[in-house]
Amino acid sequence: MSKQLKDMTNEELWQLFPIILTEHNPVWAKDYQDESRLLIQAIGTKNITRISHIGSTSIKGIMAKPTVDILLEISNGTDEHGLISVMEHNGYIYCPQPDNPAPHMMFMKGYTPNGFAEKVYHVHVRYPDDWDELYFRDYLNDNPSEAAEYEKLKKELQQQFTHNRDGYTNAKTEFVNHVTTLARKVLGEKYKIR
Repeated sequence: MSKQLKDMTNEELWQLFPIILTEHNPVWAKDYQDESRLLIQAIGTKNITRISHIGSTSIKGIMAKPTVDILLEISNGTDEHGLISVMEHNGYIYCPQPDNPAPHMMFMKGYTPNGFAEKVYHVHVRYPDDWDELYFRDYLNDNPSEAAEYEKLKKELQQQFTHNRDGYTNAKTEFVNHVTTLARKVLGEKYKIR
C-alpha cells in the first residue's frame, strides 16, 4: 500500500510531483470555467466576491505547469471552517498557509498517491484587495515580450528545480515582484470592486 500524501516528506512529494512544463493549451480556459462553476455551486454566491483564472495557464501562449490556478476572493464574514469543509467535500486538499494572514488559504485537487490526476487545480482564497496575481496575469497578457521572458525563466528553472517545488517558486520571485510592481503602476485600481 502506498503512503498517503499527508504522510510524505517534501522530498517525497517533489519526486512524485515534479515540475513539468507543457505548451499552452486552450483547454485550460475551459477547465477553469468548469471548475469555477463547481466552486460557485458548492460555496454559494453570497460568499464569493470574485473568482478569477490566474497563474501561467491564464497567460496566453506561454508554457506552464498543467495546473489551473484559481483566485477565489471571499466576502468578509465567510465561515472559513465551513469553507474548508465544503472544499474538502468537493475533492480538494486543504493546505494551511501559516506564514500568510487569514484568510489566505490554499486548496489543491488532482494530487494522488500515484502522481498527478488528469486535471490539477490550485485554489487560492483571499479577501478582496489582494490582487497581485491579477496584476501579473494581465500585465503579461498585455506585454508578450515580458511573457516570453517569463517563459524563458520558467524553462531554465524547471531544468534546475525539477524535483524542488519550493526552489522553483522562490527563484521566480524577483521576476514576479518586478512585473507586479510595474503592473500596479500601469493598471492602478483596476480590480477594486465598486
